[in-house]
Amino acid sequence: MTHSNLFKTLLVCLVQAGSVFFISTAAAQNTSELGIGIGGMVYKGELAPAYQFRNNRPAATVFYRKDISAPITLRGNFLWGLVRADDANVGGVNGNTAPLPAYRQANTKGNILEAGAAVEYNFFDYRNRKEKVHFTPYVFVGVAGFLARTRTISNAGLDQLEKSGNTVGLAIPAGIGLKLALTPRWNLGLEAGARKAFTDEIDNLGTQNAVLVNTHDQDWYFYNGVSISYTFYKINCPDSYKANPKLLR
Repeated sequence: MTHSNLFKTLLVCLVQAGSVFFISTAAAQNTSELGIGIGGMVYKGELAPAYQFRNNRPAATVFYRKDISAPITLRGNFLWGLVRADDANVGGVNGNTAPLPAYRQANTKGNILEAGAAVEYNFFDYRNRKEKVHFTPYVFVGVAGFLARTRTISNAGLDQLEKSGNTVGLAIPAGIGLKLALTPRWNLGLEAGARKAFTDEIDNLGTQNAVLVNTHDQDWYFYNGVSISYTFYKINCPDSYKANPKLLR
């Protein structure tokens, strides 16, 4: 295939893809959702170097979605959850507590409040009632601001440290989920996502002795949950009826 033919083929593909996108945009741009969700929040950092399921604590979210096309959804949300972690739960190679956590003997607990925005990509047009498939997996990525209020205590390695702090920071949320249209109005959702925080102070240990903490590894927090949402539709009146309202009588 010559460069000219290749260029023409790519151009046709782009035009076709663009037409599908804008057609679906016109059909879906007046659909939005308001929903709530419950689940668990998990902290990962100095006191939990890996994701620990046992550290899940209650969390809740409220969100608003706006469909700008069949595949693309914009979302804004508020998320709140409890967090906790304990050096005693960090296992070593022999099944006992790892040496550093065993010496440090620190634990932290508190809560995180997040306000975020994200872009979701839906793989199927699950709102189309003409289709047999009324669910879709999706992926999302966004940006968020958060307030972490935590209290950290160390019984040994950090000289009897007891520190409380309010940490304001930025995070990058990303993850996967599943949406199911129960009815034309009600939807059920499942989601699992991680938040990369641009701070090492969620656990109040970012500025401690570098021998006892990793000052080069920033903190994370995770949310996994189930949600229910209600869909709002706005049906556009066709131009023919706008021009001649008598047709509606």
